[in-house]
Amino acid sequence: MTLKKTIIHEAQKLFSLNGYLSTGINEIIKAAGTSKGGFYNHFCSKEDLFLEVLAESQQIWRDRVLSSIDQIESPSEKVLQILVNYRDRYLKDAENFPGGCIFITFSVELDDTRPHLVKEVYKGFVGFKALITRLLDEAVQKGELPKNLDSKTVTEMLFTGMLGASVLYGVNKSSSTLDCSIDSLIEYLHMLGGRQLLDHVRNVDDWDLQKNCYAT
Repeated sequence: MTLKKTIIHEAQKLFSLNGYLSTGINEIIKAAGTSKGGFYNHFCSKEDLFLEVLAESQQIWRDRVLSSIDQIESPSEKVLQILVNYRDRYLKDAENFPGGCIFITFSVELDDTRPHLVKEVYKGFVGFKALITRLLDEAVQKGELPKNLDSKTVTEMLFTGMLGASVLYGVNKSSSTLDCSIDSLIEYLHMLGGRQLLDHVRNVDDWDLQKNCYAT
């Protein structure tokens, strides 16, 4: 790994754990095993590094969450797979994001203090919601979901649920709570589609939900 990649990777972990504002350049330099000269040889400023970390984080997100969905024919099943990938391949990626979802961390801490930076984060949110809405519309057209489905409303429900699951997991790192949170979104889609949806997924057993997951 090049020094630039190392700095980005270490900054990514620190930003995930502590946030952008609470992480100093000296911490990043120490974690990367370099010097100020080594840092500024690759980055003009901390904000410059932020944009590089954001781009790298977005690429990892795409690789983890959108992995293999192009191989799935059913649009509703693509949405289901995205939910599972988000849980298992992205949120549980402790190597890159030990503190949980880095995008939520950025959006919460930078919304008031660095609006020009958080704007770049929100672009990703908008693009993701557009993808989900498009897949839901395709599922309606194929008869996998009801014709009267409001795809934008359902998208907002799913997106809000994913954000909530991310926040909870970032706080308690409980895999069982995370599983229940995402399972509830999968169940929500099943309820919307009923038999129409279940008839179109490849293997219904793949989407079996945990029973009584909130029982004590």
